[in-house]
Amino acid sequence: MLPETVEKAIGSLPTVVRSGRRANGLFRLMKSPSLWDQAYLKVAANKGAMTPGIDGRTFDGYSPEKVRSIIARLSDGSYKPAAVRRVLIPKSDGRMRPLGIPTTEDRLVQEVVRIVLNQIYEPIFDDASHGFREGRSCHTALKTIGAVWTGVKWLVDVDVVSFFDNIDHAVLLRLLEKRIEDRRFIALIRGMLKAGYLEDWRFHRTLSGTPQGGVVSPLLANIYLHELDEWMRGKIAAFDKGVKRAMHPDYRRVKDRICKLRRRVEKLRASENPDPVVIQSLLDRIGHESAESRTIPATDALDPNYRRLRYCRYADDFLIGVTGSKAEARQMMDEVRDFLAEHLKLEVSEAKSGIRHASDGARFLGYDICTRTNPNSYRANFGTRRVTRRGCRDRVQLHVPRERVLRFVQDKKWGRFDACKPTHRPALLYASDVEIAAAYNAELRGFANYYALAHDVKRKLNKAEYLAFGSFLRTLANKHKSTTTRIARRLRKGQEFYVTYKVKGETRSIKLWKLKDLVPAVRRYGVVDAIPHTPFVYRQTELVERLNARICERCGRDDQPCEVHHVRRLNDHRRDDDYLSYMRAARSRKRIVLCVDCHEKVHSYRPYTRPPRDFGSGEPDAVKAARPVRREAEPCSL
Repeated sequence: MLPETVEKAIGSLPTVVRSGRRANGLFRLMKSPSLWDQAYLKVAANKGAMTPGIDGRTFDGYSPEKVRSIIARLSDGSYKPAAVRRVLIPKSDGRMRPLGIPTTEDRLVQEVVRIVLNQIYEPIFDDASHGFREGRSCHTALKTIGAVWTGVKWLVDVDVVSFFDNIDHAVLLRLLEKRIEDRRFIALIRGMLKAGYLEDWRFHRTLSGTPQGGVVSPLLANIYLHELDEWMRGKIAAFDKGVKRAMHPDYRRVKDRICKLRRRVEKLRASENPDPVVIQSLLDRIGHESAESRTIPATDALDPNYRRLRYCRYADDFLIGVTGSKAEARQMMDEVRDFLAEHLKLEVSEAKSGIRHASDGARFLGYDICTRTNPNSYRANFGTRRVTRRGCRDRVQLHVPRERVLRFVQDKKWGRFDACKPTHRPALLYASDVEIAAAYNAELRGFANYYALAHDVKRKLNKAEYLAFGSFLRTLANKHKSTTTRIARRLRKGQEFYVTYKVKGETRSIKLWKLKDLVPAVRRYGVVDAIPHTPFVYRQTELVERLNARICERCGRDDQPCEVHHVRRLNDHRRDDDYLSYMRAARSRKRIVLCVDCHEKVHSYRPYTRPPRDFGSGEPDAVKAARPVRREAEPCSL
């Protein structure tokens, strides 16, 4: 199929799904090379591109010929997903988490499947789902909670036991068949789920679950829990009741007395002989009654005619907020547990799940979410009058957990948190001063940026900043056999600290990052993560153009098949003194197109002798004639 036809067919999938019809012809779309080029650019750019599967192969050596081989095996039905290589990675609580590493071919196939599935399900996913979706993140989920959940009384925290390992294959395939009519496409996904895994050179069958580490696993998890999102949407519509809370009875009685006193004052002032003593006494009574009204809740927090249900999910972590009684929160907890068990075959962890009062708070996405009431009143304009208003009640706030800060400081080995004593890091003693400063900046800035939405981020991270700065000075002092005082004096410039270095004779500096440089973003509901503006970058998608041109970027030959060589360092390329050659090497530092012979020479460490460059100063004609002629790259198939 032509790229234009494939793009039009994929673009029409959201319209088909919204109309209620089932999508078909998806397996035929997978035969288009343009989809595979897009999948390769997405998968091979990750750090895991050089991580081998059970076959020991990586993305080094990718070529269009290999893609055609995969498409041919998909067409004749001979393609079978291989077992994933299972490795164990440590979790924060000391336990081990299994991670599956598919082969390079399976990763490409999964990415193509993910592209097609994403076009089908992304338009119908619920707004309450924030995990593994483009334009959404942990911060979008937390911003939604902070902006909309004010007034909740109970927080229902539900934890699913080993969600990714307990996904029922039959249920997942049934959910896929609700919106997909292509049997071969469904069979391909079934083969991915049943591929099994290899651990300690022993094969294990997968009867349930999706492999964590697979390209398509996050999207399949969202498809699986989309049923919960739709069910919760119906529960919210049935649970919500009323427009606003009723006024508290005591507050209404006080307000009625104030209104009567004000009418008496206005009547006395309008009389012919107003008595100032009586008017002043009535004004004093109004002041006392107003002070009493500010001690009474304005609305009835337990109004039976006002209820609200809130819901937010990030992958398998979801939180429910209930504005109502505890009995209603307990009933919602039981209904969610029954729905997960009956419809999705999932079990709720009784130890980690529970109902918590909103003022006590609950843990969600690494934040402590709780409600706070501001007891302080403030002056505000009410029409043409200047009035005193009370602080907001039950406003949702996000806080930084202290144990998270303690664990982060311990993991980075900045020092002893409770004793507030920084220590040096022996692992950084052999790095340059710039690398040491950049490491501390990246660690502290990254941790602070994640918790930038918290109300107490600077107060909770104040000690961590002190330990990071002290550890930085102690590390430099230990490296240079000096003292922290001398190091601080040498780096100090005004109120800041800079590490200077030279690049080609030019002096540059890097500033040590501090918490005062953290500028919290303005909290607006509905604003997704901002995309940074980059004024000038090289297009990574032109790798497909270079590969389709079939010109070796090492020797210039165009009569052999070309492959993509994956490298890790800029030093792997030949160095030139001119700026153009350096930027060409910097652009292709991760991937470079080579012919088969040059690719074998690179892996066998055989040197390459470049022909002399033509500076226009009488180069022999024989050398010019022998040099291969480079032709322009063909247009990209994407």
